[in-house]
Amino acid sequence: MTQTPLLLALDLTGTFAFGLNGALTAVRAVRLDLVGVLTLGIVTALGGGIVRDVLIGSLPPATFNALSYLGVAAAGALLAFFLSLPLERFSALITIFDAVGLSVFCVTGASKALEFGLDGVQAVLLGAITAVGGGTMRDVLIRRVPTVLSSDFYVVPAMVGAAVTVLAERMGVYGLASALVAAAVCFVIRMLGLRFGLYVPSTPRRTSRRDGEAASPDSGGE
Repeated sequence: MTQTPLLLALDLTGTFAFGLNGALTAVRAVRLDLVGVLTLGIVTALGGGIVRDVLIGSLPPATFNALSYLGVAAAGALLAFFLSLPLERFSALITIFDAVGLSVFCVTGASKALEFGLDGVQAVLLGAITAVGGGTMRDVLIRRVPTVLSSDFYVVPAMVGAAVTVLAERMGVYGLASALVAAAVCFVIRMLGLRFGLYVPSTPRRTSRRDGEAASPDSGGE
């Protein structure tokens, strides 16, 4: 199935944003070399889309049908590598680019699922998978708990953005404007979650005596 110009444009936008984000994470968190930065940037940018295409049977994945995806992801990663020092002054950039990629990919993931005949619930789930897949692979590669599995407001905005996309399609008003609205909704929710410390509830943590002793080794007094 040929990808629509709207879907392609949004997909490439998300690819660039996640490529830049993945590379910035590599430079800032683990100090990888050029090959490592490129690898992490490309995996972050393309991982979710590959999972999406495999799940819906769009084979080979769009990444391998058009070199533009690889080129855009590599361009974002290289930009982060060569401008790493100036960009490090703006720590919020990593979060912003991650939110942009999350917002765009939840829309493209849901849109492509609908194009392939999946129902609304499946489209929402696939939109979320597309949005968080690359970031999850990135976190695994640098050996940290994936953001989507922690008590962070990450997958919820993606699901909301995907749901808005599905709703617009069902109402027959899906187009550039509604796609941008859906992406904006996801972006705003994600940034508000970070600003106000919103999180998905997690199980209460039991504090053991050993933890207490470790937290205050000098509890015997002075």
